[in-house]
Amino acid sequence: MTTVATGSSAEPHSSRLTVYAALAGNVAVACTKLAAAVVTGSAAMFSEAVHSIVDTGNEGLLLYGFRQSERRPNLVHPFGYGRELYFWSFIVALLLFGLGAGVSLYQGVRHVIDPEPIEYALVSYVVLGLSFVFEGASWIVAWRGFKRARGDLSFWRAFRQSKDPPAFMVLFEDSAALIGIAFAGAGIMAADFLDMPVFDGIASILIGLVLAITAGLLAIESKSLLIGERAPPALVEAICRLVEEQPGVANANSALTAQLSPHQSIVALSIEFEDGLMTDQIEDCVAGLEARVRAAHPDVVALFVKPQTLRQFESATRKRFGSYPIN
Repeated sequence: MTTVATGSSAEPHSSRLTVYAALAGNVAVACTKLAAAVVTGSAAMFSEAVHSIVDTGNEGLLLYGFRQSERRPNLVHPFGYGRELYFWSFIVALLLFGLGAGVSLYQGVRHVIDPEPIEYALVSYVVLGLSFVFEGASWIVAWRGFKRARGDLSFWRAFRQSKDPPAFMVLFEDSAALIGIAFAGAGIMAADFLDMPVFDGIASILIGLVLAITAGLLAIESKSLLIGERAPPALVEAICRLVEEQPGVANANSALTAQLSPHQSIVALSIEFEDGLMTDQIEDCVAGLEARVRAAHPDVVALFVKPQTLRQFESATRKRFGSYPIN
């Protein structure tokens, strides 16, 4: 017997606010850096301008992904469009690598081979200082949101376990931007004071490497979410405890889950019912536990129930995954 409960949860707006904050900061920074790059002729400044332009476009794509992921389910997409956000997050990572890192590396190598003197270095210093303030403000917003979401987990573990790409993408992009500004400032200063413009090209190459590493990390995590990750194990444990309190349930074996979006998941429960229950009693029991799960965990947009003994469940699990338990 299978039962499906569909619904939607009110998606928290913290990630979206983080993206809006980053978008506002990047628009201001991109315009400022681009003007300075034209005036000074600095490769590092041009790399930073490209980085900010790419980041601005990336924030726009993330906001588009938010909008698309909230579309209602239909017969063609019965579980909705939640993974649209994961798809566009993956595209953002590719753009950061292809455009941000690629252009920066190209400009850096070109200026190392054929160095050009920097003009109006003071303009670069002022622009980089303002950019650091703008990016720093955006970084603080992103860090606070990520810190609130990670709880007691370490930074790396929270990043790997996160189901919300925009939350860590903006933080990583802003961190890369701050590091890039530091490299650009150091390169321009060395080229200016030592009269060795090759340092400007070296700074651009370093910026490109930072962007490439950042993009690689974001792409790996976004791809994992896009092809399908399980929901947090804590959700399975909480649901099983809830189900075992339902009259008529002998044992909640476990569940298979899939994360559709940061705040949407599918759960397939394996349950052993008490002996002697009639069909209508099992149906009432399923309806009751369905209502309890929906009330306690509105992020579960689809719930499937499969009657199984624990032995049957363990056998099926070993056959599918090669081991037991699954969590």
